[in-house]
Amino acid sequence: MKTINSNQFKVTKEIKLRDTATTFDLDTDKKDIENELEDVCKDLAKIQNTMYAHGKYAVLICIQGMDTAGKDSMIREVFKELNARGVVVHSFKVPTELERKHDYLWRHYIALPARGKFGVFNRTHYENVLVTRVHPEYIMGENLSDVHSVADVNDEFWDKRFDQINNFEKHIAENGTIIFKFFLHLSKDEQKNRLLRRLHKPDKNWKFSPADLDERELWDDYQTYYEDALNRTSKEHAPWYAIPADDKPTARYIVAKTLFDTLSQYKDIVEPELDDKVKANLDDYIKKLESE
Repeated sequence: MKTINSNQFKVTKEIKLRDTATTFDLDTDKKDIENELEDVCKDLAKIQNTMYAHGKYAVLICIQGMDTAGKDSMIREVFKELNARGVVVHSFKVPTELERKHDYLWRHYIALPARGKFGVFNRTHYENVLVTRVHPEYIMGENLSDVHSVADVNDEFWDKRFDQINNFEKHIAENGTIIFKFFLHLSKDEQKNRLLRRLHKPDKNWKFSPADLDERELWDDYQTYYEDALNRTSKEHAPWYAIPADDKPTARYIVAKTLFDTLSQYKDIVEPELDDKVKANLDDYIKKLESE
């Protein structure tokens, strides 16, 4: 199986999505990829257990992609080995009435992982510069004091929103959150195939909505705005990774390997030392329990 360097998927310079591959050949078969993924996930679980005990870093994993890109199954397969007490998944839908009474980042801020935990955002705060950019009329639902019509949702508005997102991520990174942002880069042809599978398989019909086809008509707009978002917000403290997503097992392996390789570099993440007094009396505690 081909060895990968996760940095090869990191967005470190201007990216053009039309020139970025949606496939990646690991030079092996599906079963081997799945076995390798299982091994990496077990190793990742060990790191997560240590981080939970260490309690000084949080990990935020943001997953974005077009409809059918594989976000749900990615989360299921990559994090299934982790202890449930140490990972929390948030799937962000259309904002609720309460969420609309706050600024757009509020619901994401209150969902951030505590130190020692992994937080996974299935769709993220980037919906606010993606879906709303394709559909600027949605901004009117935020009831902003300085937006009186869609005409006010202009370039200056988006510049300000990108600044806010960059500042948000810089703030949480400076306060102990390790940030990963994964864009599942799917081809339009593969999306078509996956939508057709949803329609052909009765047990998958529930995943389909006619709105999926409406959004597909706006594919080029979404690609333009995804590209802009990646280029504006991929920072060293909060990098984007463009993950080839046409093959799900390959995409899952790349994401898991990226998480493991990066977190393994944090040599200060160690289990806490026992208190000297407790350590000195371990044998006594053992004898006491064994003598019951």
